[in-house]
Amino acid sequence: MVIINLSAIHDYDESLNVDGLAYDAAGRTALLPFRQQGNPERNSPVTQYAPHQPQQQAKPSNGLGTTGFVVGIVGLVLSFIPLVGVVAWPLVILGIIFSAVGISKAAKGRATNKGIAIAGLVVSVVGLVVCVLWTAVWKKAADEVNEEANREAVIVYEITGDAPNVDVTYSVFSDEDMSTKDEKVATLPWTKEVRTKGYVKEGQVIVTTGEQGGTVTCRITVDGKEVETNTASGPFQLATCDSI
Repeated sequence: MVIINLSAIHDYDESLNVDGLAYDAAGRTALLPFRQQGNPERNSPVTQYAPHQPQQQAKPSNGLGTTGFVVGIVGLVLSFIPLVGVVAWPLVILGIIFSAVGISKAAKGRATNKGIAIAGLVVSVVGLVVCVLWTAVWKKAADEVNEEANREAVIVYEITGDAPNVDVTYSVFSDEDMSTKDEKVATLPWTKEVRTKGYVKEGQVIVTTGEQGGTVTCRITVDGKEVETNTASGPFQLATCDSI
């Protein structure tokens, strides 16, 4: 038989609830002390409180870090696209700034989810590296085009053979000059040198034999390098050479 020892309860209201529980002044539930016959070790009063419900932890949040991650991802994707990659510059820079601030706030305990901010910083830095590489490539290409456009080229037209009274037509195709000229040549060989500038530096020569026939050979060189040579024989035959 269980004997309830109400005198052993110090801080509890002596009134009992119908369910056999007692309450302290703060309203907390306590188990009543009891005495069990034949078991002196359990004669002392024992007080137990109902278990405390743990509070739910707040979900990780880091607004600036998340923003830096999203902006950095977009900038990284755009950085691989030629021309469109220009838009990636401000995006990756903003991604670095937002992510760095997010990391700083997380380190000071003012924000959580530091990992997303670190990821944003990484992708933004990678995007910035890609932008720098693309800029270097485009700059090098632009310098090469500008250098080629300002370089002077020497085009040499040559006609050799035994055909008399031939007609020679030579042309120049360049950024500075696009012209065609005709000459009547009584005896061969014949040579003409033209200097030109521009990104386009091309030339062409055509030689036509007369009614007396004979053999003619045309040759064209650019900066001392032979580009093409051709031969024609007989009356009213033509040989054409060009550097295109």
